[in-house]
Amino acid sequence: MRFEGNALFAAMQRFWWAVPSFSRLTADRLIARPLLAPLAGAAVLLGGAPVAAQSAYPVPVGGSPMGEVIETASGKVEGFVRNGALEFRGIPYAAPVSGDARWSLSQPVTPWTGVFPAMHFGKACPQAARYGLTEQSDEENCLTLNISLPQGKRSPRRPVLLWIHGGAFVGGAASLYRLDRLARDADAVVVSINYRLGVFGFMAPPAGTSGEKRVLGLEDQRLAMRWVKQNIAAFGGDPNNITLAGESAGAASVCMQLLAPEQTRGLFHRAIIQSGACSTPLRTLAEAEAFAARVVAEAGCTDPKTTLACLQAIEPQRLIAAGARAGQGDLRAFAPFTGNMTVPQATLTALEAGSFARVPVLNGFTRDEMRLYVGYDVQNGAKITPDSYAVAVRGIYGDKADQVLAAYPLKPEERTPETLGSLMTDFMPGLGISHCLMLESGRLLARYVPVYQWEFADRTAPVRGVSIPILPDPGFELGAVHSGELNALFPNFSNTSAMSGPDLGPASQKLADQIVKSWSAFLRGATPGADLQPGAVMRFEPGAVRPFDAWADYKCDFWRSAYPAYFGTRAAAPLAGPDEPGK
Repeated sequence: MRFEGNALFAAMQRFWWAVPSFSRLTADRLIARPLLAPLAGAAVLLGGAPVAAQSAYPVPVGGSPMGEVIETASGKVEGFVRNGALEFRGIPYAAPVSGDARWSLSQPVTPWTGVFPAMHFGKACPQAARYGLTEQSDEENCLTLNISLPQGKRSPRRPVLLWIHGGAFVGGAASLYRLDRLARDADAVVVSINYRLGVFGFMAPPAGTSGEKRVLGLEDQRLAMRWVKQNIAAFGGDPNNITLAGESAGAASVCMQLLAPEQTRGLFHRAIIQSGACSTPLRTLAEAEAFAARVVAEAGCTDPKTTLACLQAIEPQRLIAAGARAGQGDLRAFAPFTGNMTVPQATLTALEAGSFARVPVLNGFTRDEMRLYVGYDVQNGAKITPDSYAVAVRGIYGDKADQVLAAYPLKPEERTPETLGSLMTDFMPGLGISHCLMLESGRLLARYVPVYQWEFADRTAPVRGVSIPILPDPGFELGAVHSGELNALFPNFSNTSAMSGPDLGPASQKLADQIVKSWSAFLRGATPGADLQPGAVMRFEPGAVRPFDAWADYKCDFWRSAYPAYFGTRAAAPLAGPDEPGK
């Protein structure tokens, strides 16, 4: 589906599982400004001859190791101590995927000789720079992973947390996250991974490649999962207790792996989904291939005899820019697609049938998810006022707008951007970071597996300099926005490789400690205790962790009645408890 005029609706649907910093939303855009292409200003067209990718893979290393050396099936790796954790960064898990191997199904890395010094993160996969936060990268041979474990203590078989980064499937990297806090405080082995993005990982691959009819970014994740399963015991991790976790596009990735039970059997044993609804409708393979044809046309590779060679020769930023042009107005351009060898089933169909990996799930979200994107647009000059509120609502909800305005009137105690952001957080058609779709996913999952649900509601935690550039100040209360919880888990998260976000204040740090404690219990399969209760949604805010009626607070019965196609067809059932999975 393509939209040419409804800018806010198109931009929001387009990035339904967006990472902080990617999409800019604005009611004002509907009134006074032309549609900004979803990637406008982010992709830079570069002229000249194609540039060969630099290899990110190891060569034999001489000299005496300075750190601790561990032997894996791929070769020996040398780790280094940082912040009380032993860390191994930038370990290759796949063979090169550049040049003629572009859009190939990733294969295990060829074992190396010598000792690989795992001191630095591998480079991010190809992406455009975005809004003063994440940086541009042209490195196609980017399939690396990082491992962090507590220093000194040699506990046998620690639980393993495998983290998948967010980024709207077009950006982000494992190098944005410090893993040491979760390793130390949860006493776990923590892994983060890179995977191909955008036109390289979430566009339907061209005919004639080994990746044809697959979602290559998700296949990369699976190859990394197999590497972890095979090698993590050497790092003290339990290969039979792996939790797959992610936020935003990372959460959506966890959903996709859940919804392919045959393909991922035995690769993970629990799942943490942060700000992503597994039930969000996705494109079919045919729709993804039609979009890929538009990218090919934009790239100028339309001669059938030379299409593949042409596409494989184009330098990354030019191809990214072609994808950006092709994606203008396309609501789901770089989202995963279903009905293929990677994700065979449609999302809602699989959830209702219980056709997914039967593992316990921790399902989380933030209180004010979408205020982040309103903040981006205000930083970009938008004026969101009482006079523009109704116009924005009509642009998003169309013929349902009168009902929505009656249910969500402007509030005297709130600024207009706050009200608009809270409305969009509760529900937007097709937006996977909507409260009611995330809650609906939890309800559907809970028919078959234990599900715990929680909300990050710390409205005092830093947002500027963490999830959004520090200047200019948007001038309204951002609250507990999309990605706002990441600084509690990954210290100094700033959505940049500098990892320069501010420290948490005392109250926020105390809450962060509670969150990590709850996650630690979940990783171990232990009873999480009072902070996570089966059958309830727990609100985590400073000074209080308590259950609340999220379904009622976020008007989900109203949204179900207005948009029934986005919800399950059967009446909701109670959430299953930890020892009583749904049947």
